[in-house]
Amino acid sequence: MSTGFGIVGTGMIAQFHAKAIEAISGAKLVACFDMVGERADAFGEENDCQAYSNLDEMLENSDVDVVTICTPSGVHLDPALAAAKAGKHLLVEKPLEITLERCDAIINACKESGVKLGAILPSRFSPANLALKNAIDEGRFGKLTLGDTYVKWWRSQEYYDSGGWRGTWKLDGGGAFMNQAIHNVDLLYWFMGDIDQVVGMTSTIAHERIEVEDVGCATVKFKNGALGNLEATTCAYPGLLKKTEIHGTTGSVIIEQDAILLWDFEEKRDEDEQLLAEHGPGNGSTGGASDPTAISFVGHQKQFEDFIAAINEGREPVIDGYQGRKSVELILAIYQSSWEGKRIDLPLSGDPVRPESR
Repeated sequence: MSTGFGIVGTGMIAQFHAKAIEAISGAKLVACFDMVGERADAFGEENDCQAYSNLDEMLENSDVDVVTICTPSGVHLDPALAAAKAGKHLLVEKPLEITLERCDAIINACKESGVKLGAILPSRFSPANLALKNAIDEGRFGKLTLGDTYVKWWRSQEYYDSGGWRGTWKLDGGGAFMNQAIHNVDLLYWFMGDIDQVVGMTSTIAHERIEVEDVGCATVKFKNGALGNLEATTCAYPGLLKKTEIHGTTGSVIIEQDAILLWDFEEKRDEDEQLLAEHGPGNGSTGGASDPTAISFVGHQKQFEDFIAAINEGREPVIDGYQGRKSVELILAIYQSSWEGKRIDLPLSGDPVRPESR
């Protein structure tokens, strides 16, 4: 039996959802919603699905089993709550929402309605990242010592000017960390474990008419004692490939845009050579370093496939709402540290308040 999908919001990222759904055997895009009827109609015609400009009407469609949320980050909450109340399973684009209170509201609504919730963070499904995670779980690194991640991208002024919501606290929820680097923030949590403390600094340097940061740095202490660094920017011309470096007492791995640059362990294995042949330098993509439309939909496809399997098997998806909340919490802690000029302990007791909002 086919799993029917309905997409809420028909902007750029919705096209990636449509392509991912089309590539999955046993999945079908049956509906889309946009509050601007002309946009909904155009998307529906392009992707051969029923278009709606009224969300409640789309949610009444019994062929819709899963709703994916593709609206601007700060307006994920209301359509997510409506979909959960209607008994639809939910996949929500990153970030899950822009505050912990809003994340928790979505998580609790899905729990109360008995529907599945997934936070879309497809970098976890990259073969190189999966291999790295497996090596960590197998203990090949010995004691983890350092975990660093870098997202040094470029976004033009025109990018921010192209949508009134871009670069605003209310609808974007943050800048280079919350919008661009959140995938690597999630990876760092996944690889290194929970975080104990963070010190962060952010700034707006290269872009005009935005409220949020276009450059930021943070140092973290993990609960296992390891340390780490995070760097995020949208003003590093021409845009570099994102990179993650994991180090331990018996191994080091560096991954650049899904290609393994370094894979070196004290204990060598026969399969290491094959892994490097398949996923070594030259096997990655350019990603969204300078063009947000240049990403592949394959990661979304793999995550959607896992989500469908979770529904059919009665289990939680690989990346559920609680996992999606973690990256939001760390980014908010980085912002709080920058605003208050001090070290912040995790978990946060609540959402930080920007100085100008106090």
